[in-house]
Order: sequence, then C-alpha cells, then structure tokens
Amino acid sequence: MGSTVEFKRPDGQTVSGYLASAAKPVAAVVVIQEWWGLNDQIRGVAERLAQAGFNALVPDLYRGASTVEAEEAHHLMTALNFADAASQDVRGAVQHLKTLASASGKVGVTGFCMGGALTILASTMASEIDAGVVWYGYPPLEYVDASKIRAPLQAHWATQDSAFAIAGVDALEAKLAAAEVRYEGHRYLAHHGFANETATGPRRIAITQYDAAWAQIAWDRTLRFFGQTLG
Repeated sequence: MGSTVEFKRPDGQTVSGYLASAAKPVAAVVVIQEWWGLNDQIRGVAERLAQAGFNALVPDLYRGASTVEAEEAHHLMTALNFADAASQDVRGAVQHLKTLASASGKVGVTGFCMGGALTILASTMASEIDAGVVWYGYPPLEYVDASKIRAPLQAHWATQDSAFAIAGVDALEAKLAAAEVRYEGHRYLAHHGFANETATGPRRIAITQYDAAWAQIAWDRTLRFFGQTLG
C-alpha cells in the first residue's frame, strides 16, 4: 500500500500526494487524476504501476477535495489553474521522484481525461520529464506548443469519445508531427473513460464506459512503452 507524502513545487510551495513505492523500482511515474480528484481508483492506478516496477506519485491537485458527482467534478476542474498545475504541481512531482532511488533515475508522466490534458501541457513545461502517456484527454490546442516537447509520447484515444472529439486528436497529432515529436497514438473503438474500471454500472456518467479488453491492451502498451523509454 502507498502513503501520503509531501513534496516541493518549483516555486517552493508544499504539496501533498499519494506515493506507491515499487519493491525494486526500475524508474518512476507521475500519475495525474481524472476530474474526480485523488480517489481510490487513481490510487489503484499508482499501485498498478508500483507492482510493475515503477515508483508512482499522484499529486493532489484539488488539495484534498474529491467527488463522485459529475457537477461537482466539473466545478473542481474549472476552478483548477491548468498552467499552474502542469508547471508547478506536476513538475514538482517529477522533480521529487528524481530524488528517490530507482535503477534508471528516469521519470515519466501519465494522466487520464483531465490528467491526459495535463500530461500534454506538462510535457511542454517540464524538461525533466523523460516520457509521457496520455489517456483520452487533450487541452485546447492553442495552449500546446509542441516545439517544447522533448520527451517521447504515447497516447490512447477513444473513437466514440464525446468529451474529447477524435477530430481534435487529428489536429493535435498534426501539431506533434509538425514539431517532430516522437509520438505513437493508438485508437480504440470505445467510449471516454474506457480504462476506468469504475465507469460501469449505475454510478457511471453517460459519456463513459469501461471496456476491460481495450483497457488491458492499452495498459500492455503503456507498460511496454515506459519500460522502453524509462527502463
């Protein structure tokens, strides 16, 4: 099981997060939450990465708040300063993981939905990032300066995603290609949130749907990619 830790942002402020430690860490990964907050599901993602050999840190972007209600999640997300979260919270988490012992000393970033968008933004703002994996989320493209992305990226998109249209993915991938970013994108005949095992049953919101088969394929690709780029 992981534990709550504190770390410093580049501006000196202290932030807390959830750290899942690997027994013999090969490398490390910052995990960025969905709009729900730092909940049990995203802690489980960190634990999954730790079991695969990566120290995993989830920064608490909402400062202790989390919810299961879509309306409140939307309120929390819209109140978040994305540039500050990417350049300070996420970058600080990357820098903190660099201080923890691992075989390679490298740190990747991965995020889901809102966290996917922040993974892309952080890749433009934190030179310390060694690799990124994006799950079905991207920021407004005018905020993506792809020329600043140095780390290789992998992404997992849902072709039936009504929250992040696949046309936007096309435009993002064109920007990445023009900037010669090392990038591989995978598309799945799935809906938003297809890798979130809680996006099923009566509690799920209408636009999301868990798909165990696609989730497993995407996770296999993710772990292989992190193994190649961070190991």
